[in-house]
Amino acid sequence: MDDKQMPQSYRQSWFAMLGANFGPMIGMVKGELPWEENLMAAYADQLAALATLDVMRGFADGTDKGTTRAKPEIWQNKPDFQAKMDDMRKAADALQEVANQGTDRKAISQAVGAVGQTCKACHDEYKAENYLY
Repeated sequence: MDDKQMPQSYRQSWFAMLGANFGPMIGMVKGELPWEENLMAAYADQLAALATLDVMRGFADGTDKGTTRAKPEIWQNKPDFQAKMDDMRKAADALQEVANQGTDRKAISQAVGAVGQTCKACHDEYKAENYLY
């Protein structure tokens, strides 16, 4: 594995784990999965834990080519990308707090939506639909 593959693998694994925890939360909010407070809290805990990892390690200079959906704009505007990642971390922390209280589905659903909006903000500008490179 060359040095460019390691950061790409790191970030792709991080995003896969993010999706594995956030996806079921969305499913519960949409009613596609049964609402289980204990699972919602567990997923929120994992999401918040993942958000503490420095995913920017995965976006090292020179890792913008190869098999990736990361658009070159990330490397052209790292401060904005970092700010969007910080917004996601804050939203994940807020979701963790409300999910661990467990009784207010509306508040939990709104917090899930807030996390989703931070994801969308980044995806809109920085994630390609297909592998481009």
